[in-house]
Amino acid sequence: MNTKFTYQPLKWSITNSIEAKPVKRLCRTHSTITVNGQFPGPTLEVRDGDTLVITAINRARYNATLHWHGLRQLRNPWADGPEYVTQCPIQPGRSYTYRFTIQNQEGTLWWHAHSRWLRATVYGAIIIYPKMGRPYPFLMPKKEIPILLGEWWDRNPMDVLRQALFTGAAPNVSDAFTINGQPGDLYRCSSKETAVFPVEAGETILLRIINSALNQELFYGVANHKLTVVAVDASYTKPFTTNVIMIAPGQTTDVLITADQQPARYYMAAHAYNSANAPFDNTTTTAILEYKSAPCGAKKGQPLKPIFPQLPGFNDTATATAFTAQLRSPYKAEVPMKIDESLLFTVGLGLINCTNPNSPRCQGPNGTRFAASINNVSFVFPRRNSLMQAYYQGQPGIFTTDFPPVPPIQFDYTGNVSRGLWQPVKATKLFKLRYRSKVQIVFQGTSIVTVENHPMHLHGYEFYVIGSGFGNFNPGTDPAKFNLIDPPRRNTIGTPPGGWVAIRFEADNPGIWLLHCHIDTHLPWGLAMAFLVENGVGELQTVQPPPLDLPQC
Repeated sequence: MNTKFTYQPLKWSITNSIEAKPVKRLCRTHSTITVNGQFPGPTLEVRDGDTLVITAINRARYNATLHWHGLRQLRNPWADGPEYVTQCPIQPGRSYTYRFTIQNQEGTLWWHAHSRWLRATVYGAIIIYPKMGRPYPFLMPKKEIPILLGEWWDRNPMDVLRQALFTGAAPNVSDAFTINGQPGDLYRCSSKETAVFPVEAGETILLRIINSALNQELFYGVANHKLTVVAVDASYTKPFTTNVIMIAPGQTTDVLITADQQPARYYMAAHAYNSANAPFDNTTTTAILEYKSAPCGAKKGQPLKPIFPQLPGFNDTATATAFTAQLRSPYKAEVPMKIDESLLFTVGLGLINCTNPNSPRCQGPNGTRFAASINNVSFVFPRRNSLMQAYYQGQPGIFTTDFPPVPPIQFDYTGNVSRGLWQPVKATKLFKLRYRSKVQIVFQGTSIVTVENHPMHLHGYEFYVIGSGFGNFNPGTDPAKFNLIDPPRRNTIGTPPGGWVAIRFEADNPGIWLLHCHIDTHLPWGLAMAFLVENGVGELQTVQPPPLDLPQC
């Protein structure tokens, strides 16, 4: 179990050292970027209303930032963390102090690096307990266990990314998945360190499950045990019971599990949900739920072999869709009804044509380079300054605010798309929103290169997921099927492969906020954009001034 920061009421002061440490996995030791020498990093245990002051010291050889995934950061984009968006990165040997207050949020979130592929190993759980005296909306569990699902490369992940960006091809897939940093019994040299969670027969446990994998949606289950889903992305849900969950990178899911089976050892396991026609890591990570009263095996002193769960097939979109469809808010949701901005965003891959297809830099399909885009704009991260700093300082030439609200060309998005529409335009375009405007976005997946589930994450906001479907969104008939009563509230939602998903939110948090696919392969390819939410009236509707130690580019 990770070392935990102890809870201190009201104000925390924490130092995080981002540094390389030797970490051994899959028989080999790597110099791995960690936080405070831990992989995964420390769990932050806090309470709604707490103020955190976290100093990040960069002792690694790469630029770094930290992002507090799912925290609203009201009026405070300076603490959000995505490099070149709300801050310039923390350069090696430098530090930056993130200061923020948790406001009206409780549940499971997480923190991670938001600089290239450092997120592969720089991540940890955030547990936000309710304010004192406020109970959970379900029976108090006997214990709580963070379950961090991750992805491991048997080489430096930054080198994997560097090679892919040079060649224009897809990066190598991971060599293992992990649970709390350990691959588990099915990988070489890994059995001894497999995570084991001891339980008493009859007790109920809260599992706080986080998909911190870099590139892969995952199916997760526990052998012979039912999972009762009670929250997603730090928002409570109407409880429902399932044998398996599907969880995308960036998402969190809280489940209750009762140790009500024959005392024994049971595997919890996760493997890929692969919705694209593309190579993927087809291995399975395991940990063990061990009843303390479990009998020993036939060999004296040897534990019983664990029982294995049944997980869906790798491409089981029907199970993934059925799971997501069951999520509901536990109460009537405050969904915006009168919409000021109705946006249709096509999300998907693309290919950049090369003048010399035989070049070592054009190793994508048919001598191209992979790209990705929203509304045919492939997002380019600035380098001279961050978007937020440029906006605040009035520096021109860093970005424009002409991001298209609908696709520039209408086409059959999920059909046989003409090759003339496969190449996006590279640009740094933002979309401007008036303060307090009511926003609807329909994310429309495309079949360019391949259909895929793209988990879209919006910084600085939570949103209601009001509908989804397969094929092309039909503005004439599909809105009639929207759930405007009790839709789930999330910060990351997947576009069904070859389909669409609709969200709504109120633009009540001024600043510049990144929207991007949380499959990290797709981020440097350009599957991102940003909203510029204007200030409202008065101090409480205006972005705070930047801190004095904000890193410079």
